[in-house]
Amino acid sequence: MPEEWWDSEWYLYGIDLYNHGYWWECHEVFEGLWHAVGPDSPQGQFLQALIQVAAANLKRLVNASEPARTLSQAALERLQKFSGIYMGVDVAALTEDVRASFDGSREKPAFIQLVWPETSADL
Repeated sequence: MPEEWWDSEWYLYGIDLYNHGYWWECHEVFEGLWHAVGPDSPQGQFLQALIQVAAANLKRLVNASEPARTLSQAALERLQKFSGIYMGVDVAALTEDVRASFDGSREKPAFIQLVWPETSADL
């Protein structure tokens, strides 16, 4: 369930791989989850956006600028289906970071920062 994202070791592992620049490995982890939840489910669509961002970063790394642009645009279009915090990700912040990363106004790739749910210990 998307509300229980923090219980998915594979999801968290994929985020870590992404944030440390292991985009191919991240893509593989997220693709496995994408197949598990179903590509047409909301979670599947979100995971596909993350897969596309990772693939776009990888394409840019190997100087394939046109495929990188195409993948980043597809990811941005897919991310528009979501708002607020989804599966622990501030979608608006990620969208802005991806856009800035691929339009040249940000030098580094977008970072996926997780927003952890509050627990009773935090109250």
